Amino acid sequence: MTLTASYERCRRLHARHGRSYYLATRLLPQWKRRHVHALYGFARYADEIVDSFTMTADRSRALDALSGRVEAGLAGADVDSPVLPAFLHTVRSFGIGHDDIGAFLVSMRADLSVTRYATYDDLLGYMAGSAAAIGTMMLPVLEAAPGRERAAREPARQLGLAFQLTNFLRDVGEDYARGRVYLPLEDLDKFGVKPEDLGARRTAARVRDLLAFEAGRARDHYRAAAGGFGLLVASSQPCVRAAFELYGGILEEIERRGFEVLTARVRVPRRRKAAVFARHLLASAEAGRAERRVRVELP
Repeated sequence: MTLTASYERCRRLHARHGRSYYLATRLLPQWKRRHVHALYGFARYADEIVDSFTMTADRSRALDALSGRVEAGLAGADVDSPVLPAFLHTVRSFGIGHDDIGAFLVSMRADLSVTRYATYDDLLGYMAGSAAAIGTMMLPVLEAAPGRERAAREPARQLGLAFQLTNFLRDVGEDYARGRVYLPLEDLDKFGVKPEDLGARRTAARVRDLLAFEAGRARDHYRAAAGGFGLLVASSQPCVRAAFELYGGILEEIERRGFEVLTARVRVPRRRKAAVFARHLLASAEAGRAERRVRVELP
């Protein structure tokens, strides 16, 4: 797998499975896009090992193999993988923290054995690796403004948490079909919901109340993330703002449907996606031109 082919494989994974964020990445300077695709492609590749409905191989062994290749690649070895050449090249290019990569793989490992989370703190522990770490891995590619690197880290974490909790609300029935319940058991008890209610053909009133409660938590994470927009370089802000609006749009669609998430997959209408993209396109172009307007002085 050549480096070019690996980046293209990651791009295709992103385009197919992460459509909202993929659309937002089109607002980035072109040179950044492939690196975002590489990080997404790696995360999706690992996620498919633990989540695919069609995979018949030993998932634990497959994840061990992936983790071993990542470890070897980080140590400088050449690795045979469709996504790792691009991922490792991006990691090296931007000095992405190995701790974040390790935390992500630990959470992927948890998905092979942990099917319930007793409290929201327990769930946050899982999401620290599966979502918040993705946000902080993305941060060096998106670029914090000079001197704002440390301040930008927590909003990046919060955005990852907001996105994943939104996914949990949208995919609650699909997750139950995989044998998992990500919503905290203490919250299910609070609203009188049994795990099997999440696999019903229709969303009961008590389940809707539970989802509304968790949506409030997602909103808290979105609010905590919003302060990070201005901490990024100008050319990355339109992308992140658009991703924020598109994922927030999924949450709004869930709310608009009265939290009926078990009968059909909730999606943001294409017209709304196009409007969000168009609204940020001009700002993206202007920011890109401003950053390229560099005076070169010859000796």
